[in-house]
Amino acid sequence: MVDQEPSAISRRRTLGGALAGGAAFAAGGLLNGCAARSDVRRRDTADPWRQFAGCTLNFVSENTAPTSAIAADAERFTALTGIHVNIVTLELSALVQKVALDLASGQSQYQIIYADSYQVLAPYADGLVDLREPASDDSLPGDDSDLADFFPLQMDVSGRFGEGDRVLALPYDCATMIWQYRRDLFEAHHDRMADDLGFDPTPGPQRSWEEYYRIARWFNDNVDEVSYGTGHQAKQHDSLMCDFSNVLFAHGGQYFENGEHVGRFGAVDPGPSTLGSEEALAGAEFYSRLLSIADPASTTWDWTGLGAAFAAGRVAMCPNWHEFAADNERALPGKVGYTTLPSGPARSANMYGGAGIAINGNTAPNERAAAWLFLKWATSRKTQLRNLTGEVGGATPTRSSIYSTPEIRRAQQRPTGMPTMLTAPAVQQAWKPEYSGLRPKIPMWNECDTAIYTELSRMLAGDVAPHRAMRDARDHIDRIVSRGWVAAE
Repeated sequence: MVDQEPSAISRRRTLGGALAGGAAFAAGGLLNGCAARSDVRRRDTADPWRQFAGCTLNFVSENTAPTSAIAADAERFTALTGIHVNIVTLELSALVQKVALDLASGQSQYQIIYADSYQVLAPYADGLVDLREPASDDSLPGDDSDLADFFPLQMDVSGRFGEGDRVLALPYDCATMIWQYRRDLFEAHHDRMADDLGFDPTPGPQRSWEEYYRIARWFNDNVDEVSYGTGHQAKQHDSLMCDFSNVLFAHGGQYFENGEHVGRFGAVDPGPSTLGSEEALAGAEFYSRLLSIADPASTTWDWTGLGAAFAAGRVAMCPNWHEFAADNERALPGKVGYTTLPSGPARSANMYGGAGIAINGNTAPNERAAAWLFLKWATSRKTQLRNLTGEVGGATPTRSSIYSTPEIRRAQQRPTGMPTMLTAPAVQQAWKPEYSGLRPKIPMWNECDTAIYTELSRMLAGDVAPHRAMRDARDHIDRIVSRGWVAAE
């Protein structure tokens, strides 16, 4: 059952679509659960998957591709377990509000939670179940060794917070920014570009951001098939922070000292911001220069707008989330290439935007075990493989073993019925620590994010110079962090 409460367009909402049409709504918006006030009965059965048959669980999620695929497949879970699942999908900010209220209430209207790493996992880690508990329960199917099949980076970013070994969520959503480019145009103009530019323009991490800039400018001046060489998700929005961060990290900048550790494991107090560093200032100056030759509409686009512009043939290349590959292949079949982003003076950095699936800490013991069955099923190899080949598609596996299967290896080459898998070589490289771009995983990140993209927007509008934008953002972030974090009671 799906109860959809749409608000603003979220990232990747247009990639799913399974939740629109045929969606069932719970009466009055209030969902019946497996007993938020009293525990569910555990049945005496030889089948460990059917111990909680007859139970109803509520799952609140951002409206993303993985949940669209899970919703389309949920009847299989009910057939396996006898458990019914109501799925509520929301724009992220509305999701965060509902989760905060549910956790603070001491109840569990939503037993299963889509745990965005920055707006749910970081601020509300203490309200989530340590999944090592149900994973090690001999009465439940599976065992905790199964957790090792997730990509280590994804498990740390999407499943943990702070020091220690707690596992608070299973990797569920793994959106990653990569370089998407018109392969047909790069091939057609390769030799002339190489002669004019003095280097091989073939995209990949061996290219520098400075070379990316020169390639974009070359397309502006020499090619009629597209209007501009590059486009960006530079609207005054979270997307702008994401787009800029790839350049910031590539130049060796960070938002905080020891930023890669803070991004991977999280911290309550990350210390003072480092946006005033020489590396951060160099990144901001380059980003401002890059956007000056990009499609001018870039400052009106978030990821969805950029994805639509690229698919419409307006720009030759862009950094965007890998899950837009399905849209690209529908609009430009066989004409798009995918690789990791260019390198700066420090490295190639590719923003990771994944999330996990978690269990509300207010759940009663049996209710918690029933929720664990759903987490196990939703992130299992079979379910993730089926979601790739189903009518909805779009979801990207978070289990590493899936990528070594012959079926998935074949799908990484055209022709393919799994267009998202065309990005697999690029994203697998981007998930290595030396290529990953990780924003700070801190409880107050939402406020810091707003400060960053607000100052960046002022910079792109020409209201402030890059060095002033970075220092103003740094000062604002320091004020936010100095207040500390206390979750709402």
